[in-house]
Amino acid sequence: MSIALFALGGTISVSGRAEGKRLTGAEITAAVPGLDELGVPLDVRDVHAVPSGSLTFAQVLDVVGTASRAVTDGAAGVVVTQGTDTLEETAFLADLVWPHDAPFVLTGAMRQPGMAGADGPANVLAAARVAASPAARGLGALVAFNDEVHAARWVRKSHSTSTAAFVSPNAGPVGRVVEGEVRVLAPPPRRAVLPAGIGGARLDAARVALHCVTLDDDPGGLEGLAAAYRGLVVAGFGVGHVPASLAPVLGALADRIPVVLTSRTGSGPVLRHTYGAPGSETDLQRRGLINGGLLDPYKARVLLRLLLAAGAGRDEIAAAFAEHG
Repeated sequence: MSIALFALGGTISVSGRAEGKRLTGAEITAAVPGLDELGVPLDVRDVHAVPSGSLTFAQVLDVVGTASRAVTDGAAGVVVTQGTDTLEETAFLADLVWPHDAPFVLTGAMRQPGMAGADGPANVLAAARVAASPAARGLGALVAFNDEVHAARWVRKSHSTSTAAFVSPNAGPVGRVVEGEVRVLAPPPRRAVLPAGIGGARLDAARVALHCVTLDDDPGGLEGLAAAYRGLVVAGFGVGHVPASLAPVLGALADRIPVVLTSRTGSGPVLRHTYGAPGSETDLQRRGLINGGLLDPYKARVLLRLLLAAGAGRDEIAAAFAEHG
């Protein structure tokens, strides 16, 4: 039995010694005290060594596919190191398609290896412990950061520089690493796994726009959107509201493409039937918008794009958001 570790790019791999020089997975793990005492060997592989802001859906799904084969070949769990900029989105994408009980654990760093108080080694050690732990089996994709374990569905990057940047506003961490032991306190329920074998061409054809509603928003910003995108996620005010002037425009878009309503607040749900004024959640759902539930706009975009690439129709999309949201 082994742990398959896939090293991408990101702050955890920035050496600081030369322009463009990145640490390999072997160099990252060599700097982790106590990793050799884990009792489980690491199978370290380097893939897609790019900043996480440059990762694509296709690349993430490729890593998931390779990790799946590693588990089929006997790996007890998987660790992925990557940049933190998009980690909350890549974690949710992996969670949606990960079919195994073996843990799929993502981690990274907020400080470069050469900085004082670099957090990468501790995060890698925690992630490896989670990946090897029987307590983490069957929980899907997880994020191990700052000795906390977060479910992919809930985790958010909440700070641009803090080593405690990753939080789960709606649920809190599902577990912690304490004195080297993985303690799962609130195991997240698993939901239906979506198809993973989606080609790049189908993903490219399933582009999804994201519109964040703002004070005195301009409906003109939505013109022509249905011709360029297959779907739209709206990050509305509060519990799922938009200016009244946007409501008919969004309704017309919902007649042509799936439009998912989320909240821009960062936590809490979109309501369903509390408010009824023009632009309210009730009004927008009546106009055909799909309720995103507790999913934030970024995760809703991940789910909608994956569903569209898989060929899902509107009813299937609504059902998937009812389940995952």
